[in-house]
Amino acid sequence: MTQNPFLISASDLAEVLGRPGLSIVDASWYLPAQNRFARAEYDAGHVPGAVFFDQDAVVDPASNLPHTLPSPDIFAKAVGEMGISNTDTIVVYDGMGLFSGPRIWWMFRTFGAKDVRLLDGGMPAWIAGGHPVESAAPAVSPKNFEPAFDRSAVADLAEMRRIVSEKSRQIVDVRPAERFAGQAAEPRPGVRAGHMPGAANLPFPLLGEDGKLKSPEALRRAMQEAGIDPQAPSVTSCGSGVTAAILNLAFETVGNRDAKLFDGSWTEWGSASDTPVETGA
Repeated sequence: MTQNPFLISASDLAEVLGRPGLSIVDASWYLPAQNRFARAEYDAGHVPGAVFFDQDAVVDPASNLPHTLPSPDIFAKAVGEMGISNTDTIVVYDGMGLFSGPRIWWMFRTFGAKDVRLLDGGMPAWIAGGHPVESAAPAVSPKNFEPAFDRSAVADLAEMRRIVSEKSRQIVDVRPAERFAGQAAEPRPGVRAGHMPGAANLPFPLLGEDGKLKSPEALRRAMQEAGIDPQAPSVTSCGSGVTAAILNLAFETVGNRDAKLFDGSWTEWGSASDTPVETGA
């Protein structure tokens, strides 16, 4: 059995496939440079019973930022139509193992689902274990998802400005070191290079190994080596709010229950004309 209460192993998931009250979500999403296509991969083969969660569709329609968190009503309607209830056991996975799945794990929890797990190792671990895949989308009966939005889980731009100004929270940016330092251009046009003043850098690949989240001990060590206090009140950030959630999962794993996610992340901060930006390590 997987010891981390936020994870489920491929073998454990295989044992409960088809059980009433179990919802499985394919949350695969890729950057353009990765040259992979999430929906096409889902259609070619997915965990039996899994529904596809489009991270570019279940968003705030009024926002021009990528992946902006939708309202509770929009989220509830979307996932209810996927056949998911807030009382289900929800298992989320992605095609890389530990990349985009934690964002949807975090979203379900932020909107009030109580039992949400990440498939440890994602689709690669499922396939490596010799478990079945199917290409047909499952027949879905809509359910009622009753949202209970945890506003404290999210930081918006106004709050982020206060955090930076007042140094009231530990800020951790999980982008690659070159982007954090401003030595590499941002992939989105119009976004400045660099990082928020006072932020620490912990590139998200350091939180995993072979597509799986590291052990609590290894996570604490990675945080401490990056100058991060594993238990301090924190806020996470990345390029557009997706991979930051890997660090939120890591903080939860080491017992830190006070970590927000900056939803607009660097795309929003770096696009603004009046936000302070630092460069260098």
